[in-house]
Amino acid sequence: MDTQLAGLTVLITGASGGIGEALAHAFADEGASLVLHANSQIERLDNLVGIEGWGTRALTGAADLREAGALDPLLEQARERFGRVDVVIANAGIWPPESKALHELEAERIREVVEVNLLGAIYTCQSFVSQLAQHGPRVDGIGASICLIGSTAGRFGEAGHLPYAVSKAGMVGLMRSLKNEVVEVDPWARVNLVEPGWTVTPMAEAALDAPGTIEQVCATMPLRQLARAKDIARAVVFMSSPALARHVSGEVLTVAGGMEGRKLWEAEQIDPELVRQRLE
Repeated sequence: MDTQLAGLTVLITGASGGIGEALAHAFADEGASLVLHANSQIERLDNLVGIEGWGTRALTGAADLREAGALDPLLEQARERFGRVDVVIANAGIWPPESKALHELEAERIREVVEVNLLGAIYTCQSFVSQLAQHGPRVDGIGASICLIGSTAGRFGEAGHLPYAVSKAGMVGLMRSLKNEVVEVDPWARVNLVEPGWTVTPMAEAALDAPGTIEQVCATMPLRQLARAKDIARAVVFMSSPALARHVSGEVLTVAGGMEGRKLWEAEQIDPELVRQRLE
């Protein structure tokens, strides 16, 4: 099925690994031009572009998204090379692996997580919509698309990771407000949120390797399996497609195996080895 993403330009923040890298592959497969952001891992991102042979189809750049306007130079470079940016995926985020209760948390960790995850997403959207307002929408009626990468932690909470859960919950408010604002500058623009559950990425691997974690994670999921990064990327491609999701805005698409807030399975009903096999 044609997603109509071929020929469009897609900006992906946090593209140097995990879900971000899977997103880059997914949109490249659809024929899109890529604007790939990283912060500290820009060298790894440049290597990825070289290995995949994306060449002139891809532009990379580093920015600290905690700073307002940090993406402006990269967006301007993208406009000069590709003509415009059509799709933005606000994916960059951090999840400190050490579990700590709120009363034990250092102020620095709280601030960093909220600034990177939530303020980073807000500033990403601000830079993109500002450029959209300055240069105007596409003349062919294909509206701009913004997709935020949230988390089931924003819906159910996550004990020991309160700032992360709060930062992801805030994205719902960002999405629901921005979908009503952005149509003032592009009448066909859409804003949506993809909400992954536990996904096997380098950021989560250490936690998932701890004994008993897979059993605990899968206990509330009808589908006793973990998400692969490409499962999330495919959902984002759908939400970003002007063909497949043309009339979808302000929606949350959860990719979490049916996760809900109640226990469905006992530990002995979950086979960690089978779960890992399902990732292949």
